[in-house]
Amino acid sequence: MPSGKTKTELPKSTAQQLGSIVKSCRDIMRKDKGLSGDLDRLPMLTWIMFLKFLDDMEQVRQEEAKLAGKKFRHTIEPPFRLRDWAAKPEGITGDALIAFINQEEARRPDGKKGLGLFAYLRSLQSANGDRRDIVAKVFEGTVNRMINGYLLRDVVNKVNEIHFTSRDEIHTLGHLYESMLKEMRDAAGDSGEFYTPRALVKFIVAV
Repeated sequence: MPSGKTKTELPKSTAQQLGSIVKSCRDIMRKDKGLSGDLDRLPMLTWIMFLKFLDDMEQVRQEEAKLAGKKFRHTIEPPFRLRDWAAKPEGITGDALIAFINQEEARRPDGKKGLGLFAYLRSLQSANGDRRDIVAKVFEGTVNRMINGYLLRDVVNKVNEIHFTSRDEIHTLGHLYESMLKEMRDAAGDSGEFYTPRALVKFIVAV
C-alpha cells in the first residue's frame, strides 16, 4: 500500500537554477522567427543580461551612497533602466516593447515620446570616460533581432530571476556563458571566432 508520503524535492543549487533559467530563455527564443540559431540567440541574451547586471549593481551602489550621505548618479537614467521597463512581469510587451527597443523615437514606458532604448544607450557620453561611454560602446553594434515582443517579454521576465548581487550567481553564470560561447564557436565552424566584446569586459572588471 502507498505510504501516503510525498517525496520532498531538494532545493536546486545555484548552478541548476541558473542553468534552468538560461535554458528557458533559449527555448523561448527558439520560437521567434527573427532568430536563426545560437549565433543570434546568445548576443540577444547577452545584452539583456548586461542591462540586468548593470541595474543590479547600481541599485547596490545607490544604497551604499545613500548610507554614506553621498550623491549617486545612474549610468542609465529613467525610464531606460531595466527596472523602469522590465521589473513588472506584466509591463510593456508586444509591438510596444519592440518599438521602444528598436526605434529611434518611440513611446516610452513612462508614456512620453522620446528616444527609443537602443538609440538612448548609443547616445550616452561623458566628459571623463566613465561607464556611460562603455555602455554606448557596448550597444554601438548591438541589434535586437527578436520580432515577437511577447516572446521577448518572456525572456526578460526570466532574466529578471537572476540576481547579480550574489557573487555565487555571478561566478556560476560566468561558467554558463563560457559554455554557450563554446557552443557558438562549434556551431559556426570555420566561419568565425566569438568572444566577449572588449568594452563589456572592461565594464565588468571596473564594477
